[in-house]
Amino acid sequence: MDDPLDTAVWRLRSRGCWKDAAELLTPRAADDASAALKRSIVLTERCMYTSTGWDAAEDALRAAEALALTDTERGATACERGYLAYASTLLGVRDRADEARTALGRAAALLSPGSPIRPLLDFRRGLISQHLAHNPTGALAAFQRAHAGAAAHGDTLLRSFTWRHLAAMAEADGDLPDARHGFAESLRIREELGYLVGIAPALAALADVEPDPDEATRLRTEAGRLVRLLGGVPVWLAEQLSPEETAD
Repeated sequence: MDDPLDTAVWRLRSRGCWKDAAELLTPRAADDASAALKRSIVLTERCMYTSTGWDAAEDALRAAEALALTDTERGATACERGYLAYASTLLGVRDRADEARTALGRAAALLSPGSPIRPLLDFRRGLISQHLAHNPTGALAAFQRAHAGAAAHGDTLLRSFTWRHLAAMAEADGDLPDARHGFAESLRIREELGYLVGIAPALAALADVEPDPDEATRLRTEAGRLVRLLGGVPVWLAEQLSPEETAD
């Protein structure tokens, strides 16, 4: 992140200050397709972590779609539309599963096979397979493609997500050593990147496969501390943790 604006946006985004990050991007996003897409990404991420701000995310996405001229730009915005629709469906706001599938299919048609956005698209198609279609075989294949693609394109943050989801699938299959390894790698990457909003979910996931009860308790307590620090974010994790784990 050599661009000072990108660095500032990342620092805010990683600490859950999505509105402030979006405001930094607003002037440039008025006529710059890349900045408009980044602003859309920030506000969609806020929806996923807080289950709020849906109208703002939709407005930002429409603005990005209006500025997208090339196939790559249109493919990138279609990928974001698919993810926003997926988040709405997953969090029970509104069922937009068909819209999610259609948008990600459009992204696949627009993006070249070697596009650096392809791994993210593969990951999101894996999410659809896993959580909406309940197709673990398809999800695993998509996550594996995304995992390899993220490594090839140097997308370290995405790799933290692919580690996490591959680990969750290993856990579901009863392969706890592989699950612990994947969750630990996801946590390591997020800590190294300073992706604070993603650390608590990584800690909680690792706690679920930790054989030592004392260590599992420590991990959950630390997850609760971070959720409290961020004002109850992610909301879905705050609901899963016990009152004791999120108490002062």
